[in-house]
Amino acid sequence: MVRVLVTRPEPGAARTMRRLRDMGFQPILLPLTDTVALPVEAGEIARDVAAVAVTSANAVRHAPEELIAMLAALPCHAVGNRTAEAARKAGFLSVSEGPGDTAALADAIVAGYSAGTIVYLTGRVRFPAFEERLTAAGVEVRAIETYDTLALDYSDTDLLGRLSRQPVEAVLLYSAKAAAVTQAVTRRPALRDLFEKTVFFALSGRIAATLENIVGARIRIAPEPHEEALLELLRAWR
Repeated sequence: MVRVLVTRPEPGAARTMRRLRDMGFQPILLPLTDTVALPVEAGEIARDVAAVAVTSANAVRHAPEELIAMLAALPCHAVGNRTAEAARKAGFLSVSEGPGDTAALADAIVAGYSAGTIVYLTGRVRFPAFEERLTAAGVEVRAIETYDTLALDYSDTDLLGRLSRQPVEAVLLYSAKAAAVTQAVTRRPALRDLFEKTVFFALSGRIAATLENIVGARIRIAPEPHEEALLELLRAWR
């Protein structure tokens, strides 16, 4: 049975592992990052807010209730299905679901924009392209960081135990932070042999680019930045 390393944290990790088992893979849980809430002052919200944008479910999961309450009646533009689900669960009343791509979400916001500030709920660690695309189109963006992504540190002994000292055939990568930590792990002398033939499946090209020491056919990139495409890529590879 193909051993697949799941590097994402909860709550998504358990769902991914169930799906992998259903597909006939042997999932190995090794979260390499954790998300923690950041202090947010609800009073920071601009008075002329026109809408809310969210590109990560964690941004609404970690947002304080008072902040959500202030924004819940505004149109909420979510990047994809999972993020839209999280926004509705958090309390947003009108949520539009994007195709899973931040560039397409930015273009959709620009197309319907007339005036006012777009509040962007986001993490401290993020790519700037979404905000830059909006700003370049004349959209006023107010980014509010609700969470941070921290790398988790494991000893060689702990990692060898978690991996059962057996080679890992595949790794699923959902963020650039996790990809960077994964690369550091694969370079450890005690673990190098376990990743000698591993194939790395990345959710996007930006994530894959973090793996500087992995090249060629050992990197596969999902054609669309969502888990369905990533798991289908894994299925086709097997």
